[in-house]
Amino acid sequence: MVNEGRGSLFKRKDNKYLIYVPLHLAEDSMFPFKTNSSIKLKISFKIGDNKVIVEKWNETSEE
Repeated sequence: MVNEGRGSLFKRKDNKYLIYVPLHLAEDSMFPFKTNSSIKLKISFKIGDNKVIVEKWNETSEE
């Protein structure tokens, strides 16, 4: 089981930001997101903390 890996955050030329998740991490059987294309995610953080929280987007959630 792999529960951590080194990813990266980068800015594209079109000014969008992407988070790269390493293949070995994303394809681990215990990885919390399963998809063949894309899924909606909620991304949040707490001010002053150096952590980002990534959750599956719940369609009933308010934006």
